[in-house]
Amino acid sequence: MTLRTQTIAAPSRAMPRRSADELIAMAVLAALLAVAPFVVYPFFLMQALCFALFACAFNLLVGFAGLLSFGHAMFFGSAAYFSAHLAKVWGWPPELAIIAAVIGAGVIGILTGSLAIRRQGIYFSMITLALGQMIYFLYLQTPFTHGEDGIQAVPQGKLLGFIDLSHQLTFYYVVLAIFLFGIIAIYRIINSPFGDILKAIRENEPRAISLGYKVDLYKLVAFTLSATFAGLAGATKAIVTQNASLTDVHWTMSGEVILMTLVGGMGTILGPVVGAFTMIGMQNYLAGFGQWVTVIQGIIFVVCVLAFRRGIVGEIAHWFKRSL
Repeated sequence: MTLRTQTIAAPSRAMPRRSADELIAMAVLAALLAVAPFVVYPFFLMQALCFALFACAFNLLVGFAGLLSFGHAMFFGSAAYFSAHLAKVWGWPPELAIIAAVIGAGVIGILTGSLAIRRQGIYFSMITLALGQMIYFLYLQTPFTHGEDGIQAVPQGKLLGFIDLSHQLTFYYVVLAIFLFGIIAIYRIINSPFGDILKAIRENEPRAISLGYKVDLYKLVAFTLSATFAGLAGATKAIVTQNASLTDVHWTMSGEVILMTLVGGMGTILGPVVGAFTMIGMQNYLAGFGQWVTVIQGIIFVVCVLAFRRGIVGEIAHWFKRSL
């Protein structure tokens, strides 16, 4: 019992200062995002927020549970398809379409996670990649996804029956509220006793097992939570962009979210947000370079890995820690 207390309680003694800094950073970020649409194109910001939430969901799994998934796009893309279909074909209001899509992503997370967590390391990653590809080919053949055409012209509708989402500025603040809800929920999970156990499993899984923790159960819960938040991002993205396509569920989307997390700073709260805005910003503002955008992204990724091994936010936090 003593050993268990030491293992789990030790991280919490170092938390107050770090938690205060993270809360301040999140408050500053929220303030900046609140005024951002008056400076930056709102549609770009909404896209970036959706992918930032996706990256935060992925970071919950890889950064704090130590599980590297190569198939996380299956949750993002599945929720996008579900949300788009419910809103366009069944005529559901956006809030119900998003909620149902998130539940669907969570169910897929439970099913796929139950298989994936049976293995560790690269084997876990390969299983998630295989499952992701299975989902991709399923959606390629399933009639409701419309194959390579995807689901187009998804109606944005009215939130709660009176908030008109066709007005971009209004819709932006709805997306911002969804993003803030997601990141605050993830922050709370990370800084809870459950989060401490995840970190203990990440650092030394055999010891966590020896202390009596049901490691597989904790992994499955973490996997499911990550899938659920990824689904929230995908479902919102489908309403924002008014489409859902095979791109959302392709393995390259899983690769992009990995890049976002690594560039921004894996294992940090705001790192994935910075990484997502960086990657989406490059895709939008460097579009004039055509196919060279991929090359530029690759170069930036290599530079970040070599010069900023902790990611952008991770290096900044490390620098402040050393300077204090």
